[in-house]
Amino acid sequence: MKTIHLLSAIAVSVSSALSVSAGSADKTLDFYWIDSEGGGSTLIVTPAGESILIDSGNPGGRDSGRIHKVMTEAAGLKQVDHLVTTHFHIDHFGGAAELSRLVPIANVWDKGIPETNPDNNPGDTRWPLLIKPYREMEAGKRHVLRPGDVFPLKQTAGTAALELRSVGNNQKFMAAKDGAKSSFDCAEIPAKAKDMSDNANSVVSLLSFGGFRYFNGGDLTWNVEKELVCPVNRVGEVDVYQVNHHGLDLSNNPILVRSLAPTVAMMNNGPRKGTMPEVLSTLRGTKSIKVVYQVHRNVRTAANESNTADEFIANADEKCTANFLKLSVSPDGSSYTVSIPSSGHSKKFETRKK
Repeated sequence: MKTIHLLSAIAVSVSSALSVSAGSADKTLDFYWIDSEGGGSTLIVTPAGESILIDSGNPGGRDSGRIHKVMTEAAGLKQVDHLVTTHFHIDHFGGAAELSRLVPIANVWDKGIPETNPDNNPGDTRWPLLIKPYREMEAGKRHVLRPGDVFPLKQTAGTAALELRSVGNNQKFMAAKDGAKSSFDCAEIPAKAKDMSDNANSVVSLLSFGGFRYFNGGDLTWNVEKELVCPVNRVGEVDVYQVNHHGLDLSNNPILVRSLAPTVAMMNNGPRKGTMPEVLSTLRGTKSIKVVYQVHRNVRTAANESNTADEFIANADEKCTANFLKLSVSPDGSSYTVSIPSSGHSKKFETRKK
């Protein structure tokens, strides 16, 4: 009986996933947070049907396979138009070469491949071997991002204007429009120990679709997060905040989160990675945030302080069927809906008033 119930649950999950189609038919802007067990893998499909994959998860076949499955079965895609690698940690670039053997990758965007270990650890000699597959994988064109760069995305008639902009990387950011000074006390939150890893160098991206705005900071860490918004806010307010660094407390400075003032937070965490109590406390204490979503339940502890409400979690068990989170923005950018296709959960939000 248990086997029958398990097979039925898997069938429902697959059926639900397959019924969720990509944006080109209905002119929505679609996001998929793919389960890479605490790695990075966010798929975006524009109203024109172009695909943007921000990070490619871990090596080993599991994550590239999951990305490929969501791309082809849920989103109906045949290639990656733009692969964005936020930084050079294996859980963010490790699946790229494997994915390139499953589908074509037209453009690769990153902050420039480091020649030596990106974590300032000269004693670690593994770097040339780790980066070799990414460096040598087949791709149409490669681009090095600079602060302020705008991606060449197709616009779609009858929809809001679409823009994906690189706010910065390598701890250098574009200038703020109109010198937007922070409304917060920049000295209120103390600094943490300086992060010497490549997390601090992450590519920061801002996507806008009409009035809708989405922030992705990769694994950007505490002190650099503050520099991004204090004393000058280079980003402004957003609707959706992809929680930095999978919800680790090395990141997610309250000054950043309050400055962004998101309505929804999306956390691409693993069952034993991310979702730290300090971060959940920050998100819950940010007045603008209405809902926090998680790709995984944190199974390290049963305490509520380390998880959002059950209905907002895509994968409840550690050994899961890799359910994804989905977000669709209306063609005019005025509203968006977050769903968990495997459970049937769906919640609509209005784009914040600017």
